[in-house]
Amino acid sequence: MLDIKFVLENADVVKASEVARGNSPEVVDKLVELYNARNVFRGQFDEVRAKQQLLGKSVAAAKTQDEKNQVLQELKIVAQKADDAKFAAANAQNEYDECAMKLQNVIADAPSGGEDDYIVLKEVGKLVTKESLGFEPKHHSELGEILGIIDTNRGSKVSGSRFYFLKGLGARLDLALINMGLDLAIEHGFTPMITPTLVRPEVMRGTGFLGLHDAEVYRLNEADDLYLVGTSEVALAGYHSDEIITFPDDKPIKYTGFSACYRREAGAAGKDTRGIIRVHQFHKLEMFVYCKEEQAEAEHQKLLELEEAMISSLELPYRVIDVAAGDLGSSAARKFDCEAWLPSEERYLELTSTSNCTTFQARRLGIRERVQDENAHSSTRSVATLNGTLATTRWIVALLENHQQKDGSVRIPEALQSYLGGEKIITPDELKD
Repeated sequence: MLDIKFVLENADVVKASEVARGNSPEVVDKLVELYNARNVFRGQFDEVRAKQQLLGKSVAAAKTQDEKNQVLQELKIVAQKADDAKFAAANAQNEYDECAMKLQNVIADAPSGGEDDYIVLKEVGKLVTKESLGFEPKHHSELGEILGIIDTNRGSKVSGSRFYFLKGLGARLDLALINMGLDLAIEHGFTPMITPTLVRPEVMRGTGFLGLHDAEVYRLNEADDLYLVGTSEVALAGYHSDEIITFPDDKPIKYTGFSACYRREAGAAGKDTRGIIRVHQFHKLEMFVYCKEEQAEAEHQKLLELEEAMISSLELPYRVIDVAAGDLGSSAARKFDCEAWLPSEERYLELTSTSNCTTFQARRLGIRERVQDENAHSSTRSVATLNGTLATTRWIVALLENHQQKDGSVRIPEALQSYLGGEKIITPDELKD
């Protein structure tokens, strides 16, 4: 949600942002119209309510029964007008709130356009190819089957398409990535959290995952009215909802949340149907930061640096892209993705995203800090929130494909070996002694 004062003073900026996202700017004009209408109805209610209160005092001051009856009759009429005005003001408020929730965050230097209009900021590492390997690279699903660590057939049998089992070293590899990321996060001041995977609708809505993104989200049912999260960002954002928080020594508050995640993958028919790239359930380690608004841009860069450090330590060739406005999601003002190279398909695969949501989520969720002006007058203002991925189950895909060897075995990067009990290689059963 945007500050209405900002919208009123910068309507052209907000409209330009909506256009860059591929949306109609008319929502901005509609919001301003509803804001003005809401204020008119509020004023009318306040006026009638004040008259109602004066008449209430006049009843007690009446000297005769006739005067009292006359005032009571007038009070009855005014009371009805007050009820009508209150109802009209409430309706105007609801219309305004509904429109305000449709407005997306104002982009911050993000490229205009859609999914394919990103800008490549850097490319790191040498691409693994047929030529560099000396053989035709295998798809991760084939490697997973050869190694006996990924079973999509039984996953489908048990739960349907886009489900899977991780078995043996596959399961250990998933947890090893999480633990490696967790150590990195703790080293940089993040508090580890295991978060709920079911959240209330107001939290899901507050983080921007309802509305335009309804189709991607699992909802239990009307009786429970809870949603399965697609990232622990949702629970971590809701952790301080409706609170006034204090930043120790003005430093950001940083959490890293581990959870199972669930996504419907609506509209993904025919996309990445092999293996575990686009699935309904996975594990994820997410970084989440609360900070002062003026610190957000610098904190965004720090999250990106941690993501790159993690990917680099796993010896994966990757690139960083500046995501275009139309692919940001409603809450993000700017987003950077790290994409690892996928040898079997000769393309890049998103491994991480980090988003600067400025004050957008916090304003929706009522998360504020107390500040003082130059005259020592105290007030509150919304904080900024940021998020970034540090490890997910999908990373197994990039590890298997980029570190595969001709015999079907897979080399384990040195940085990960200690998290797998010293294992240096994942070997097919037929090659084991």
